[in-house]
Amino acid sequence: MQSFTEENYLKTIYHLAEKSSNVQTNAIAEQLQTKPASVTDMIKKLADKGLVDYIKYQGVSLTVNGRLAAIDIVRKHRLWEVFLVDKLNFKWDEVHDVAEELEHIKSADLIERLDEFLGFPKSDPHGDPIPDKNGRFAKTQFIKLIDLKINDHGTITGVSQHSSAFLKHLEKLGLTLGKQIEVTDITDFDGSVELLIANKQVNISREVAKHILISSNDKN
Repeated sequence: MQSFTEENYLKTIYHLAEKSSNVQTNAIAEQLQTKPASVTDMIKKLADKGLVDYIKYQGVSLTVNGRLAAIDIVRKHRLWEVFLVDKLNFKWDEVHDVAEELEHIKSADLIERLDEFLGFPKSDPHGDPIPDKNGRFAKTQFIKLIDLKINDHGTITGVSQHSSAFLKHLEKLGLTLGKQIEVTDITDFDGSVELLIANKQVNISREVAKHILISSNDKN
């Protein structure tokens, strides 16, 4: 059984490890907005519990048990996001902070009933995959919108940036999950992208396009 803080550390290490196998303590400190010394103390506690492997100056990695614990937290977070959007009519930019609190509920029975109640969803409102009760993720295939070429098209299936400001921006432009898009032009000067969506032209910056994920099987 992990504490609230320990669970936050495990989840943070899990997400950072998706970009680098050995996670640096400074990266954890930045993500959690705390001091590196505090991170080192917590990492030692997690190592004593067999949840992480830590080598000074080389970084941190999750053990098998640590990874399973982190995936369980991720699963709860994403299921609660689905519940908040689908059943309580929250918007996709409003659910992250609430799910951050709900993910620490310990009852495994509650989470299994929640999963069943929601119809065993495979992804959350941002398109992130939801692992099953055994920690397995459904296979997903996508590409970044920025990698599409002119005349390519596809379906928006997710986003890699979850800030409220970014999600509100996409909502305003009509670039939400499930929408069909076609790339009609790419500006050489700054890499901005012109899209056709629901017979409407929309222009987005290169930075925005980097964080929109498209179903690869819908690409020409």
